Amino acid sequence: MADFSPPDDNNRAGQRGAEKSGKVADFRYRSPPQPKANSESHTRAKGQSRRPGGKRNDPVASNGQAEKPNFHNPQKAGLHRKQAYAALDLGTNNCRLLIARPEGENFTVIDAFSRVVKLGEGLAMSGRLSDEAMDRTLAALQVCAEKLRRRNVHLARSVATEACRRAANGAAFIEHVRQETGIVLDIITAKEEARLAVLGCHILLADGKGPAVIFDIGGGSTELILIEPDGKIPRILDWQSVPWGVVSLTDTVGRAEGTREERLARYAEMRRIVSDSFAPFAERIAVRGQGASEIRLLGTSGTVTTLASLHLELPHYDRRQVDGLIVQSRAMRDISTRLSAMSLEERGALPCIGNDRADLVVAGCAILDSILDIWPAENLGVADRGIREGILRSMMAADVQGDQRMQDIRNAT
Repeated sequence: MADFSPPDDNNRAGQRGAEKSGKVADFRYRSPPQPKANSESHTRAKGQSRRPGGKRNDPVASNGQAEKPNFHNPQKAGLHRKQAYAALDLGTNNCRLLIARPEGENFTVIDAFSRVVKLGEGLAMSGRLSDEAMDRTLAALQVCAEKLRRRNVHLARSVATEACRRAANGAAFIEHVRQETGIVLDIITAKEEARLAVLGCHILLADGKGPAVIFDIGGGSTELILIEPDGKIPRILDWQSVPWGVVSLTDTVGRAEGTREERLARYAEMRRIVSDSFAPFAERIAVRGQGASEIRLLGTSGTVTTLASLHLELPHYDRRQVDGLIVQSRAMRDISTRLSAMSLEERGALPCIGNDRADLVVAGCAILDSILDIWPAENLGVADRGIREGILRSMMAADVQGDQRMQDIRNAT
């Protein structure tokens, strides 16, 4: 479910964008302390991609053999409530890592990493992960492994999503990653992906009692989840995953854009493909939307965070202004319409898009437009959080429950 994300440039984003419409929801977890300008956690590591067999800086065991760290087994972790937890999300387009420590019922982020790796590039046509894509991804995962070591992480969960689910060589790549980095990636189901996304971002839903849809536009798939508020964690009423994300849809329809008329026709074809895939879910949820006085919508993806940045006219992406923003859906549609008619060069020149994302953002707009067709909420909530936060909350909650069970045993004896 990992999608494309704009670069986070907090050090250069000075304005709060308060003059623009939109309100910010309750974040409910502490932001990390502001780093110094040269803080390592806010600069992109310069790891070079390489083929298997290159040199590594692995820890060395007493027998002189390179020893892979284990970032998966909590039994070997010496788990303690105040130690660091890590969540790694390897998607079709992005590799993302979040390291945090518990802080009451929430957590404080102590390190993070995100890199566009384009793991699923060409997958829609070939059915396989390319050597170049795997090299790029392995280089990013080596950076993640070093951060896990340096932060002394004691419990981590690393997941892979649609690209590895779909690729014929996905499982082989996962094993290669384990051998090279010590990171054990779990290829999760689309259902688990949807559950983690809800757990990670539902707290940003706008206030209200009406039904809500949470969606995640990924690189290789899109998940739609209908939820009902039910205590601290909402109840999932229905969900659907379709194999269309910003990478898979772009590769399927084609990257050639041509004239303005051809670009608009290409966008219309994207909309048709996605709308057809959404049709079963749209039919099932229609009755809930029609009978509600208010419906709510929350999106977690690089598409919605990018469009929100353009709405705020930010010169550089700033997560603090985007995460939790609530924007009129009409405004997001207007931005999508403008982007769909622009040339690749015009989109690449826009702040918060750039050349790396200019070819993918249109597919994201087509998916978003189709979602607004089937769930026409007046406002759209924007979340720059999702699977990683869901993983962290799951691990921390399980740890608390384990501590409580141990305490109950002690009390009983």
